[in-house]
Amino acid sequence: MKKLVIAMIALAAFGHAQTFTLKSKDLGGQFGSKHFGNSFGCKGENQSPELMWENAPKDTKAFAVTMYDPDAPTGSGFWHWVVYNIPAGTTSMAADAGNHSGKNLPKDAVNGNNDAGAPGYVGPCPPAGPAHQYIITVYALKTPLQLDKNASAALIGYMLNANSLGKASIISYGERY
Repeated sequence: MKKLVIAMIALAAFGHAQTFTLKSKDLGGQFGSKHFGNSFGCKGENQSPELMWENAPKDTKAFAVTMYDPDAPTGSGFWHWVVYNIPAGTTSMAADAGNHSGKNLPKDAVNGNNDAGAPGYVGPCPPAGPAHQYIITVYALKTPLQLDKNASAALIGYMLNANSLGKASIISYGERY
């Protein structure tokens, strides 16, 4: 009977474990004009959204954030934003943290190259037609990444997955009007 009670307590504790979660007050399911890009015919403000996360795995040594459009007509999607080596104690990034200058990033974080070939955030600017989905993911990493500053977004993505303890995502949509 004692073993049964201990097992039930353990299961109850496990059942109430908190889930690694990503949230944004800026995104309500759709990107606004301040988040849209300002090239390829779009006239947005190119500002990355505010993000916050909670309940990361306990052994997290760094974080990374990506924004990926699997609907881009490239045959391989489009990486809009890749930032890595965000310090382990960080639980949020302010709006416009993806600014190309890097001045709004947490200390020691690195703006990797997006698929437009530049570091920092490049906002949505889908072609006319159906809305595109943009997957924003925060990765909890078991180690900071040691990468060349010119590493491609695809290589960074590979390293993120290889060193991930967990990840949390949100999806927002963007459509050209």
